[in-house]
Amino acid sequence: MKLSAHLPLTPRTLPPLSGDESIVGVPDSTVVNFWQFAMPDLRMNNTRGLFAEFLVHLAVGSRKPRVEWASHDVETDGGLRIEVKASAYLQAWDQRAPSPLRFSGLRARAWSPDSGYSEAKSCKADVYVFAVQTAREHANYNPLDTAQWEFYVLPRAVVAALNTDSASLSTVRAATGPPVPFAALGDCIRSADSRHGTTTG
Repeated sequence: MKLSAHLPLTPRTLPPLSGDESIVGVPDSTVVNFWQFAMPDLRMNNTRGLFAEFLVHLAVGSRKPRVEWASHDVETDGGLRIEVKASAYLQAWDQRAPSPLRFSGLRARAWSPDSGYSEAKSCKADVYVFAVQTAREHANYNPLDTAQWEFYVLPRAVVAALNTDSASLSTVRAATGPPVPFAALGDCIRSADSRHGTTTG
């Protein structure tokens, strides 16, 4: 039977991995071994960003897993879409000085399986969280310590008004005011829910 060229190739839903799953054909290897290979150091740029998204996921009590191709990073059970941008002064490589903090990808092109990417860039999330790992000495750097993270929260309207694809930490601070600690992050995100026309104070 010939399949239609327009038939969607919809992926089946898989259960979340536990890490204990065996890699078929490779004795004594599991998904945990893959994770240890791919993400051995939370200071790595991509991994740090994913971990910051996970912290936001925890802060808002979401039960929804991350979706790689979504227009946002975290979604609450109530449908609030959150974009997370992360940065740090220290990296996983040698540095002459702490890194300047800048957040990119504030505006993006929308994507759909039917039409591909849109021509115009725009802000796609309801709330934006800018996460900063604050350690400045490697001897004290612990990415797993939420006390070493600070968060800046902005509703979509404020980020859109910046009219830029990237922003420095000083620009973000000027728009948000002081950072919030992890313990207050969930409430701050909910208060910035642009779907209801509210903003952070």
